[in-house]
Amino acid sequence: MRITAIHHRLAAAALLLAGLAPALAAAAGPAAAAAPAAAAAAAEHPVHKRAFNLPPSVDLNYTIRARQHGLSINGDAQVHWQAGDGKYSIATESRAALFGKILENRSEGAIDDYGIAPATFYEKRFRKDGNTTSFKRDSKTITFSEGDDTYPLKGGEQDRTSAPWQLLAIARAAPDKFKPGSEWSFFVAGRRDAEAWTFKVLKNESVQTGQGEVNAVHVVKAPPPDAQGQQVDLWLAPSLDWLPVRIRFNDGDGDYVDQVLDKLIKK
Repeated sequence: MRITAIHHRLAAAALLLAGLAPALAAAAGPAAAAAPAAAAAAAEHPVHKRAFNLPPSVDLNYTIRARQHGLSINGDAQVHWQAGDGKYSIATESRAALFGKILENRSEGAIDDYGIAPATFYEKRFRKDGNTTSFKRDSKTITFSEGDDTYPLKGGEQDRTSAPWQLLAIARAAPDKFKPGSEWSFFVAGRRDAEAWTFKVLKNESVQTGQGEVNAVHVVKAPPPDAQGQQVDLWLAPSLDWLPVRIRFNDGDGDYVDQVLDKLIKK
């Protein structure tokens, strides 16, 4: 039971790294189990068209350090971001000592007037079947291979992998607006449901990385007030195209997963 809980939390951390991040399976809170939950989420469906500036294609390598149930765990993750010719793709693979590969996922789609416009989001967790979320532009709906819920496509929706990249693209386009106290909301789809996410800018901090000490903007995504999810902290580095140099997941019981940039390779 303890081992299972650990690899699930590491997988949740690796989700955001796919965008950074994982996204964020645990951080997003409990998945919707029925249509009423989908209807409630749809009622809080933010739609914002903002200026954006996508970063150049890059490969990112991260180290993972975690403490879960008293155990210290190390691992690594590779993220591949590609953008050009009106399309984008994000692919990730995360590994942890003792477990090997714990997560692989992909987000692929187009670039439209809102920015990143996912077509498919695929996730495969440790010892589980893969799941696909589809953004069907023709019928303007979001559907899931796991579950029967659907959500409307209104413009600007993201998946758990693409959301942080959309966030940093907005920061690159308007860094003067990315100030402490500012909040940035998106409607984000996961494996079987979708909900509103809000990122709040905190302050500038120094982060020690494999690239040396880097000044970064600290951003937090707190769980909803009525959910028992994780808090997720991101550090985005303006000097490195606003790429994420650190991601930390904090649980209420003191457990954490901390991911720090080791190296990047621009394409």
